[in-house]
Amino acid sequence: VQLQASGGGLVQAGGSLRLSCASSGRTFVGVAMGWFRQAPGKEREFVAVIRWTGTIAYYADSVKGRFTISRDDAENTVYLQMKSLKPEDTAVYYCAGGGAYGNSWYKPDYWGQGTQVTVSS
Repeated sequence: VQLQASGGGLVQAGGSLRLSCASSGRTFVGVAMGWFRQAPGKEREFVAVIRWTGTIAYYADSVKGRFTISRDDAENTVYLQMKSLKPEDTAVYYCAGGGAYGNSWYKPDYWGQGTQVTVSS
């Protein structure tokens, strides 16, 4: 199983980015997918998770109203649309798949490699 994240980059505060995560090796139809991030010197933290139906998603309080997670099961891809970015959103963003989740947590079975997001002030 491979999860390939992309879409990171450098953006000014207030800007937008869309991250993508494509899976190969297995389909994630029927399971949750999500995103985490890790800022320098900090622990990895939960960002968002989307239910297998794609109709229900949960977010960390720090990104609610600014980030939107979505999925395209036909493409085995999950997205993270990020708007109104802040310098504190700077981190390496990781996608993840499978596992268990709740309305403020997610414990995936699979991890992808990270993509760097840098927000300048």
